[in-house]
This record gives sequence, C-alpha cells and structure tokens, in this order.
Amino acid sequence: MIQSLDCLCAGIIVADHVCEPIERLPKSGELVLTDGTKITIGGCAANVSVDLAKLGCQVKFAGVVGADALGDFSMQFLKNAGVQTDLVKVSEEQPTSASLIIPVRGDDRRFIHSIAANDLFSPAGIDRELLKSCRVLYLGGYCITETWPVEEVVQLFREAQSFGTLTVLDVVIPKAGNFWERIAPVLRYTDAFLPNNDEGEAITGIADPLEQARRFRAAGAKEVVITCGDDGLVALSGETTRAGRFEVEFVDGTGSGDAFSAGYILGLLENCPLRERLAMGSALGASCVQALGATTGVFNREALTNFLSEYELPFAEA
Repeated sequence: MIQSLDCLCAGIIVADHVCEPIERLPKSGELVLTDGTKITIGGCAANVSVDLAKLGCQVKFAGVVGADALGDFSMQFLKNAGVQTDLVKVSEEQPTSASLIIPVRGDDRRFIHSIAANDLFSPAGIDRELLKSCRVLYLGGYCITETWPVEEVVQLFREAQSFGTLTVLDVVIPKAGNFWERIAPVLRYTDAFLPNNDEGEAITGIADPLEQARRFRAAGAKEVVITCGDDGLVALSGETTRAGRFEVEFVDGTGSGDAFSAGYILGLLENCPLRERLAMGSALGASCVQALGATTGVFNREALTNFLSEYELPFAEA
C-alpha cells in the first residue's frame, strides 16, 4: 500500500557551491577573498522538498543524481532533512548537476551551472498510483532542459488533476528562447503557476508582471503568482492581489523563490485563503535570504507561525 503524501516534489536537484557575499567580482587573474564557502543542496524541486519537510510535511522527491560524491552528498542531505528519497534515480551516465553561486554585496548573484543528470529526469517515470496518494504535485525546474517532453509533462499534470491532486508548476529559464510553446500546453492543467517576473518576461515578452499573469491565466492556469523581488508580488486568480515584502536583513537570495513556493504549498495543504498563502510564502522567502544557502535559514513550522504572528505582509490595492 502506497503511503499518503502531502507533496511529491519532482524535477531538478543540484549540489550548490556557494560563497559568503563578496564586495565585487574579481578582475581577470585577480583573487578576491570571501569569509567562507559551503556545499549545500540546490535545485528548486529539491529545495522545496527540504523546505516542506522542515515545515513538518510528508514529502517525497523524484529526480536524478549521478553516481558520484556530489550525488551521495545530495541524497544524504535530503534524508537528513526528512525527505523520502526512494524515487531518486542514480545515473552512471551523467554526473550530479552542480552550480557555482557567487553573491555580490549590493548586487544580484551570479550562477555557473551544469545541467548534467537533470537531463535524464523523466516525468513519464512517475508512478501514477503515487499521484493518487499525494495532495500536491510540484514540478520544479521545467524548461531548464529540452529533454523533458512537453507531452509527458502535460500527461502527468492532467492525470494528477484527474485524481484530485493539486498541480504546481515552477520553471527555470536558462537562456533566450521560445518557451511559450513548452509552457502553454501545461498551464491548462496547472492549479498554480509560480514564476518570478524575469521568468515571466522571458516566457511572454511582456515586462509588466500583471500582464504576464493575465497571459498565463488566459492560457489556463487557475492561479498565477509572479514574485518580483524587492517589489513584492502580483497574484491573479479570480481577482488581482498585490503585496509588498517583509523587511529583513539580506545575506543571500539563493533559494528564496523556492522557499516562497514551499510556504505557498503549505497554505494549499492547510486550505488557507489566498492572502494567507501569500503571507506564508513571503515569510518563508524572507527567512531564506537571511542565511547563506538555499535552505539553511528557512523557518520550521513553529518559527513561521511566530513570525507571522508578529509581522504582517503589506497588501496594496491592485
């Protein structure tokens, strides 16, 4: 008998090598010092699974790592976090995906990334009986590679919805290209689409986040939340909702969008209204940016509750 799950997180997993923020990028041949470096988990699907486990959810991760030291590290990290890993495949063909992440004070991060084993993930490989047992299906990292067939993603989401499982879609846009043709068919079967505004613009060619959301809704997504960094967020379902952000000390933005997704999913699992889901997501994102790494500083359930009892997310007129 398949155990009931709160969420199945499927998609990309990455071993992140990240440094403490530096003052500026080095010139050619120059050495710039940092206060420290660490290797930690990364990749939006893996990050969301770890964050949900911190929140007390029953969660599985489905993805592919390489048969190497970074793959061993990533698997152990997930297990230590309380994520179920029996759906993780180990590849002898490709190494574990990895990123070099360079935070610069007063500027955005720089990423150097290898897709590697994430190329081998197959949406068609997810057990359909498992879909019946989970309340939410989160697919993270769609579009980072062209090897995940559109028709397989569409079928996965369509079948999940037919079982009453909520579908949540997240993307990674690595370069310029025509991503609309890959995303639009999936949106018809998407309960929640959670891109950031840069991704939204890359997909639609539209700069305004609200207009991006309208385009995604017109394509079929039931609810769209566009996160906009310092400018907060725009959400569109039956109505338009705008929110600011929580003011916290910023250390590293890596994983903040994934933390938002985890908080939002927690709100779905607890049947919270939209504004509460947005506050949960924003609070979890705010916790993430206060520490180095994608999941290091993310709140557990008690800390999230305490934070939201003390601070309110500012909402604005649409």
